[in-house]
Amino acid sequence: MSKRFDDVAAVDDVSLEIESGEFFSLLGPSGCGKTTSLRMIAGFERPDAGRIRIGDADVTETPPHRRPVNTVFQSYALFPHLTVEQNVGFGLRFKPVERAEGRQRVSEILELVRLGGLERRRPHQLSGGQQQRVALARSLVLSPTVLLLDEPLGALDAKLRRELQIELKSIQREIGITFVYVTHDQEEALTMSDRLAVMAHGRVEQLGTPREVYEHPQTAFVADFLGVSNLMRARAEAGGVVEVGGVTLQAGLGDREARGVVRLTIRPERVRIEPPGTVGENCVPATIERFVYLGSTTQVFVALSGGDRVQALVANSGDVDEYDVGAAVTACLPADALRILSDDELVAS
Repeated sequence: MSKRFDDVAAVDDVSLEIESGEFFSLLGPSGCGKTTSLRMIAGFERPDAGRIRIGDADVTETPPHRRPVNTVFQSYALFPHLTVEQNVGFGLRFKPVERAEGRQRVSEILELVRLGGLERRRPHQLSGGQQQRVALARSLVLSPTVLLLDEPLGALDAKLRRELQIELKSIQREIGITFVYVTHDQEEALTMSDRLAVMAHGRVEQLGTPREVYEHPQTAFVADFLGVSNLMRARAEAGGVVEVGGVTLQAGLGDREARGVVRLTIRPERVRIEPPGTVGENCVPATIERFVYLGSTTQVFVALSGGDRVQALVANSGDVDEYDVGAAVTACLPADALRILSDDELVAS
């Protein structure tokens, strides 16, 4: 599907197939096209080109209220004058559901989202996390085929957001509804998704499982956006041999055989800091430049002998503290973690 707003291609020929019962995330920075894609699935925007199918039905021309979908927004949009029970059951008023059955469904959904006992409260008597659960329950009670979620946890503090990420994934597994989740938060997407699409400039940069996309980025944009990554310019030869600042290294080939000027990427947690003089594959003399204490881990910034700078993420077991800023060490970059990205991908991103 494609969608333009004036001269801007908000969504540029995006094709996706999302499996039934899958937790699928659209991940990317602001303006990448993820929310516009979601709105087209919901029916709030009409694609300029392409078709949208849910199951066997083409819903491209179907109005939003007649599609088997429901949407949870970042703003909870609860009715302040209604109780929790009334908010959750509001949509059932417009469905052919008997009152007793409706009450039973509302009660079951409230138990599912851990709001049992709060039926009589009004939104202002709830915490932010509880209000978000009410918004989720209001959508789930209608039993949609697909639930669309547009950054629903964005207004919550970091600790509560992490707790609800786990709860949301647990609820999705229990009920088996297809979730399509929009977020700019990389940790959120990695935590909850069965698969995810990383988007930029209206296009899908990479599609895969969280592990595939994180550990095997296909473009420099994905490597840099999804978590923290070291990016280095290098020259590639046959067999994955690369030269970085006069130092020869071996890189993992993945699914490509690159030659000439390339970019290398390696995740900080895969870089090992060893004593000076350590020998082994891809072990390079380096100098400690600075430390950043992060609690359970420490970021260690080092300069390689060829001039490139990389960072390592080291668990705080006490090993790093024996080195001072300016100390000579060895940085080891395992070949299976060192990925080649062609230089034109970096420019395009």
